[in-house]
Amino acid sequence: MSAAVSPVLPVYIARGEGSVLTDVDGNEFIDFGCGIGVTSLGHGNPAAIEAAIAQTGRFTHTLFGVTPYESYVEVARLLGEITPGEFAKKTVLSSTGAEAIENAIKLARAHTRRNGIAVVDHGYHGRTNLTLGLNYKAVPYSSGVGPRPGEIYRIANSYPYRDGLDGAEVARRGIAHLAKISGAENLACLVVEPIQGEGGVVVPAPGFLETLQEWCRSNGIVVIADEIQTGLGRTGKLYASEHFGFVPDLVVSAKAIAAGFPVSAVTGRSDIMDSIPAGGLSGTFSGNPVGCAAAVEVIRQLREPGFLARTQAIGERLRAGLASLQARHGVIGDARGLGALQGVELVDRDGDPNPEAFRRVSKSAADRGLLVMPGGSDGHVLRLLPALNISDALIDEALSILDASFAAL
Repeated sequence: MSAAVSPVLPVYIARGEGSVLTDVDGNEFIDFGCGIGVTSLGHGNPAAIEAAIAQTGRFTHTLFGVTPYESYVEVARLLGEITPGEFAKKTVLSSTGAEAIENAIKLARAHTRRNGIAVVDHGYHGRTNLTLGLNYKAVPYSSGVGPRPGEIYRIANSYPYRDGLDGAEVARRGIAHLAKISGAENLACLVVEPIQGEGGVVVPAPGFLETLQEWCRSNGIVVIADEIQTGLGRTGKLYASEHFGFVPDLVVSAKAIAAGFPVSAVTGRSDIMDSIPAGGLSGTFSGNPVGCAAAVEVIRQLREPGFLARTQAIGERLRAGLASLQARHGVIGDARGLGALQGVELVDRDGDPNPEAFRRVSKSAADRGLLVMPGGSDGHVLRLLPALNISDALIDEALSILDASFAAL
């Protein structure tokens, strides 16, 4: 194996069921990572697996751009219904989140005939050449593999725990900065995560996204929401943008869309989606029929009555538990998030990022049977991404493990 592929833990998985992973030695772990938010309906979701198996028996590949099939169209239809915005929409499918981000930017550039891309500090968008340039952190993603792509302009994110500012004010400062370093007439798009995941589960203050959106609309700049981690029910709504009254022109979906099969999508305004000539957006495995079959079933489950209410209840239970931990453990500077996306920011005595505490707590939690994800640009945020159908008992057990792990510090 290449040294560039480095597992966080020496835990080789033999089986996954629901919210529990079992390794080759028989150890069981509560999974609060879900493959970074992919298996949001639990490992081995029966209905999604059954749909995929049934499709495998019919055919596994043709390439939609040569000989199309119905499930691709059905996924596109469903995404048009559930993504934010009451306007005519179209969709293009691809395989990975980074590929979908690149497709969205291509569409924005083709539509506007501009080149500039605006992004937000602490963001993460993928590991392809263009997305490496969009990311905030160089190490480990882009260090030593330059040159990085140009025409990318950065603004500060709204980070209430760190800046304490009104969201609209942060946005206005960012807009003034963009006007100086790029000019609105040069910008094709703004790429933004409604809630940053890798950046540390940073929930922007009210007014941030809305103010940016208003400025973009008035200047013909395409708004692209990277909902790869926050979409498909993760935050208690189908898309995190809905929490903020934020209506992007293009929405990027991936991760949880197909229960672990590699499918991603760009969905948005029809006039933008039709900006590239036929054949300009596709790939050999784009919209694979097995993945599409699973995606149709995933979206069906997400739209069942009461499903999102359960995700909201998960968030409330986690928030209450994390608040109790924060009251007992001084290393916790902030606990925040929505639904089944929660972050715990760890700090030292001066309130600065404490990555060493994350390393120790996450290792201690794994030793006790709980898998958590890193987050934050300094690697100091515990990122919690449980399944959207996890039981209360497993949530409480996970919180108990975290309590013991913090006490061990």
